[in-house]
Amino acid sequence: MPYLSDEELKAYLMEHDEEFRRLAQAHAEYARRIEALESRRYLTPEEQLEEVKLKKLKLHAKDMMAAILSRHREQMKVNPSA
Repeated sequence: MPYLSDEELKAYLMEHDEEFRRLAQAHAEYARRIEALESRRYLTPEEQLEEVKLKKLKLHAKDMMAAILSRHREQMKVNPSA
């Protein structure tokens, strides 16, 4: 596989890596739910806790996606024809 930009690699993984796709979908859903909460003027204590939880889950999904990207970059260095 030739060198791919980050965006090209993400697009490739969205097509070919189920875990990456699942994480990307979860990340987008967390972002949507956070945005909905942040659009409110006032959050109840429960909603504030949910917002914090969602932000942590979103960050975790992003970290896991970054690990997959890194793993694929390393594999491309070791085996450029893969």
